[in-house]
Amino acid sequence: MFTSSSAADNRHSGTPVTTTTTPPSFIKILILSLLSFSLFFLFKHFSFDATSTTPNPTTSLQERKLPFFPATTNTKTTTSTVPFSPPPQLPPRKPGAVVERTGIVDKTGAMTEDFMVGEFDESLIESVVMNISDPENNEKLENDKVVKIEKFRVCDLSMSEYIPCLDNGEAISRLNSSEKLEKYERNCPKDGKGLDCLVPRPKDYKLHIPWPKSRDEVWYDNIPHTNLVEDKEGQILISRQGDKYIFPDGRTQFIHGAKEYLDQISKMVPEIAFGKRMRVALDIVCGIASFGAYLMEQNVTTLSIAPKDIHNNQIQFALERGVPAMVASLATHRLPYPSQAFDLIHCSSCGINWTRDDGVFLLEINRMLRAGGYFVWAAQPVYEHEGNLLEQWREMEDLTSRMCWELIEKEGYIAIWQKPLNNSFYINRDSGVQPSLCDTDNNPDNVWYVNLEPCISRLPDSGYGANVTSWPARLHDPPDRLFSIKMDADKSRKEIYKADSTYWKDIVSGYVNVFHLKDLGVRNVMDMRAGYGGFAAALLDLEVDCWVMNVVPISGPNTLPLIYDRGLIGVMHDWCEPFDTYPRTYDLLNAVALFSAEQKRCSITNIILEMDRILRPGGRAYIRDTTSVIYQLQEIARAMGWVTFLFDSDEGPYSTWKLLTCEKRL
Repeated sequence: MFTSSSAADNRHSGTPVTTTTTPPSFIKILILSLLSFSLFFLFKHFSFDATSTTPNPTTSLQERKLPFFPATTNTKTTTSTVPFSPPPQLPPRKPGAVVERTGIVDKTGAMTEDFMVGEFDESLIESVVMNISDPENNEKLENDKVVKIEKFRVCDLSMSEYIPCLDNGEAISRLNSSEKLEKYERNCPKDGKGLDCLVPRPKDYKLHIPWPKSRDEVWYDNIPHTNLVEDKEGQILISRQGDKYIFPDGRTQFIHGAKEYLDQISKMVPEIAFGKRMRVALDIVCGIASFGAYLMEQNVTTLSIAPKDIHNNQIQFALERGVPAMVASLATHRLPYPSQAFDLIHCSSCGINWTRDDGVFLLEINRMLRAGGYFVWAAQPVYEHEGNLLEQWREMEDLTSRMCWELIEKEGYIAIWQKPLNNSFYINRDSGVQPSLCDTDNNPDNVWYVNLEPCISRLPDSGYGANVTSWPARLHDPPDRLFSIKMDADKSRKEIYKADSTYWKDIVSGYVNVFHLKDLGVRNVMDMRAGYGGFAAALLDLEVDCWVMNVVPISGPNTLPLIYDRGLIGVMHDWCEPFDTYPRTYDLLNAVALFSAEQKRCSITNIILEMDRILRPGGRAYIRDTTSVIYQLQEIARAMGWVTFLFDSDEGPYSTWKLLTCEKRL
């Protein structure tokens, strides 16, 4: 390269100059090339950064969002425990498909652009846009709507075993007669007179003994009443030893113990096949539920029921033991269970006069008993044929024969009948035989405050209910009664049913992996809006050692028959009224869309106060609902003294749904 001075010298000397400078056109080309390369590398760099944000299937839990859990969770979990798959990639766009068509799908399934948009609220659109652009403002707006609540007071200690609809002395005193046991039925407080305080726990209450140890012993301080011990003294039913109650080998009315009693039934009728054909049982006037407690070993779920009568705390003992139970009484109304619910119904020394009032109580048993199911009666009239006991047995034989029940076996103090499979047995009876078949408009699945009638509930001509598969296949096989439920869907019912099961298995997997559900010691679980029972089925699939009371609210479709066809248990209930159980009887309450569904019918404060009454200290509630409802529930829960945690749904922070987890600490 030359300096300017040397070039000038050459010009003056006349020596020819060899030019080494670059022509102007070449310089322009070089500059353009450099700019092109620079732009190319910049484009590649930013394109790589943009595409690298795509979720990776192996991303850790801190980087991915689980259903109902925030992405910032600190839980350390390996990717093998993540129960959710990454979203599938979109198929490649066809060549030339630059613009995708949008429109409305008409009744034939074809897309049309011929549609009209009705009136809209511009302020609403502006509000939605503002909330999306500023999630912090969105949460602020929701919190502004929350009504602040003062801390709830604690009820008087005398209400520690209070059941609102069964301890309503004012309503019971107004009954004209108690001849038909009306005083043991629901007599709920009127509006404005319901529970407005927190039911206290007994002094020195302790966290419950975990299952299966609780089957044989419970803390005295949790049920500090000895009346049942005193009433059953000498029967080896229950005894107090130090700070515990002891239940020795299920001995009560079972002379040689519950295990030997169950073995005797199996030998009498091998077709009963506990845990296969017989999956769901009902124990009438169950005592402390030893029959159901020991049937669990044979993979049978037994719902044990008894009234709150002179023995008072028997159902409370059953629930403290960890056995499925609730307070219920045969009186003037149907029990809150569907038709053909139970594969086997049991009554041992239950003290019920089955033939009174034209056999109306036994006809109620018939309604709930599955076609082809068994009724087991263990009582004095079976084996002592003296005086009035002989007369009772003859009346029982006569009534059951007119009901077309077949006496399968009678041995010792046990008699076992089987219900017919269809209506042909009733139709072929002699003319005028009573009890008659119920009218065709008498729906056997309508149970909420429906009076008992002395007639035989008709079985479906389709055979629905009698043709369930054996356990465990019936847990996931779509039952035939799915097509008898009143719902919007028609042909897609099986697909909806299966999708519900898949959905709940994903959700419960998250509860198990992130909330460590198996380590919490939950035993008594309630699903407050059970639907098809998918939550309970998922807990079984994932081997959480618990039982679930599936509650079907009266405000929605009656899916309760499906729940029993799956081999699960449940009950119909109106959440605008209290539930028939003792305080402190459930470890986990699950509520999905319950409050948004019921808030137009009744106060959500009353519902969550009822949840506090039936939830054990140390228990939890998982509530999933709309954002506006969740913020209000959180305020109420805090006022009750619960510890709350709020999570986004799997749809992210902009979703209209959230998960509220609550802990009722001791």
